[in-house]
This record gives sequence, C-alpha cells and structure tokens, in this order.
Amino acid sequence: MEQVWRDWGGVLLAVLAGLPLLALVTAGLARRRDVPAGQAWRRSVAEVGAVAGTLPWVWMILTPRDAPRQVDPVPLRDLADLLTGPPVTAVVQVVGNLLVFAALGFFAPVRLAALAGVGRLFLLGAVGSVLVETLQYALDLGRVSSADDVLLNATGAALAGLLSRGWWARPAAAPAEPAAVPTTRRG
Repeated sequence: MEQVWRDWGGVLLAVLAGLPLLALVTAGLARRRDVPAGQAWRRSVAEVGAVAGTLPWVWMILTPRDAPRQVDPVPLRDLADLLTGPPVTAVVQVVGNLLVFAALGFFAPVRLAALAGVGRLFLLGAVGSVLVETLQYALDLGRVSSADDVLLNATGAALAGLLSRGWWARPAAAPAEPAAVPTTRRG
C-alpha cells in the first residue's frame, strides 16, 4: 500500500481536489448550451466525464520510472507472463489496463453518435492506447510499451461502452421532406 501511495498519491489527491472544479465546469457547460436542459446536461456530463475519467490514468502511465524502456510487440506474451507471476500483480495489471480508457469508452458514445458501436469504441481505445504506448517509448519513461496493453486498453473502452449503451446518442434525424403536392393531369 505504501508503494501505491508513493507512486500514485499525487494523482489521487489531484483527482479528489479536482472534483468540485469538475462539477462547476459541468454546470457551466450545461448552462451555456443552447439546447434543452436535459440534453445540455447529458452532453456536459459526457464531455467532462470522458476527459476527467481518462486523464488520471494517462498521467499515471506516463509517469517516468527508474528502469530501461522496453518494447513487447508480441500479443498475449505479457499476459502469459503475468499469469505465471503473483496473482495480485496480474489482477492489478489487467484491471488497471482495462480502466485506462474505460471512461472514454463509457462517455464518448453518449456524446457522439458516430462513436456508438462496440467496434468503434474498441478502435478508439486502440488508437488512444497506441498513442500512449508510443509516448512511453519516445519519451523514454522506463516503461514497457506492450501490444497487450493496447489490447486491454481497447477492450476496456469497448466493455465500458456497453455499460452505457442505453444512453448512447442517436444520429440526428434527417429533416422531413415536404409532402409532394398531387398534380392533376389535364387531358
């Protein structure tokens, strides 16, 4: 527990301290929208939730470590290695990776109808994860850039999206075409 607090205590404190600010930002966004109140709140909660629920995880995985950077491009190798190690480590690693883009996967389709689909959310999570893994390597943060992290992050986004499926945005209805006026034929 001491190691967790030492590594991530700052992130946890920042998240807790930021909660009142997030509530104010959400309320401010909702008030400024020129749409019905329910829709304004829905959009605002989705936008703030997607960002605020994702940034702490990204902050944690972009925190430098005192280790050499590594790359593991072979899918499922890291997961197989985890299964042979301590069970607690495996659970923390798998659950942690599933949560990285979970907020984005949950809220993005609530806000944007174009992202309403499990495959689209998986792709969104994969793109975000490839970006983060590339940054870990390019910035030499002493972390492992792994294909398994990409798979788990993308899966977490897709699974979280399924939890919000009842609230997904619908495509805007096309404007109705004017009714055709019947013409009479003179003959």
